[in-house]
Amino acid sequence: MAKIVGNLTPEDDGLHPLGPEENFNESMYFNFFDPAQAVGGFVRLGNRANEGQAEMTVCLFLQDGRVLFAFKRAKIDHNDAFDAGGLQFEVIEPTEKLRTTYEGGVIVLDNPKELSDPSRAFRESPRRRISLDLLHEACGPMYGQTHDKAETGRSADDQFAKAHYEQHMRVTGAIDLGEGETLEIAGYGLRDHSWGPRYWQAVEQYEWLTVRHGGVIIRDGELIPVVAAEIEAEYESNGLYHRSLVVKIETKDGETHEIRGVVKGFIPLRNRRAGLTTHIGEGMTEWTFGDRTGYGLSEFLRQIE
Repeated sequence: MAKIVGNLTPEDDGLHPLGPEENFNESMYFNFFDPAQAVGGFVRLGNRANEGQAEMTVCLFLQDGRVLFAFKRAKIDHNDAFDAGGLQFEVIEPTEKLRTTYEGGVIVLDNPKELSDPSRAFRESPRRRISLDLLHEACGPMYGQTHDKAETGRSADDQFAKAHYEQHMRVTGAIDLGEGETLEIAGYGLRDHSWGPRYWQAVEQYEWLTVRHGGVIIRDGELIPVVAAEIEAEYESNGLYHRSLVVKIETKDGETHEIRGVVKGFIPLRNRRAGLTTHIGEGMTEWTFGDRTGYGLSEFLRQIE
């Protein structure tokens, strides 16, 4: 069983009792990147049973710059499983091994930034059916917490999931891209799991790189806490879409590191509620750390007018 850091238990890999809050959300998210093929993506299910729906997302970054994308608010009436819109998550061995599968449609975005107008992109983009079957196996500890003291006394409208954990994973499997094309995946990624009241508008902004203040470096299987982080980003002319990053971090043991990222594939997502719009920019990023090069995600959230 993988090591656990924080006040978690193996049982937290399962589903939790549905809270009374209208915006109670329980979600799992998995990203994966194959460095040899320079492809990757992520899948997410967010159960909002009290709202009668689950947010289902599939996003695949292809080597040629295209993105295959699916989003659906699938109807649900319970929080007993992650199974909606053709996407399923299965816990095979808590803290250690999970499986993600999807079978369904996607739109094919030759220019992924066209998703800034979702209605038009979904109406005009070509479609195809794909399937994926991926195995996610622990290659690091599971770390996080089951509550956040900072949320105490805040209304459900102002919360952004008070229980959360993450874990680095080894990812293998296959993605059938349709039209006779299949990708065999062998790479790494990150998963997270959160539950509690959530609105995307409850935080003003964040930069989520899996390298952030409060984050960690894993060295020889041990977690080295990050005590300070500084992110410098270069944006496109609209001042919103990030295209490169320099991340400077300091760890608890006194070391400093600089990590550079270049966004190789970008897709703009958004969430709307009560007249508010949240931009979530997803960048498939090539990271350079010393003489090492790898791929991962950089996700920037901004509240916009």
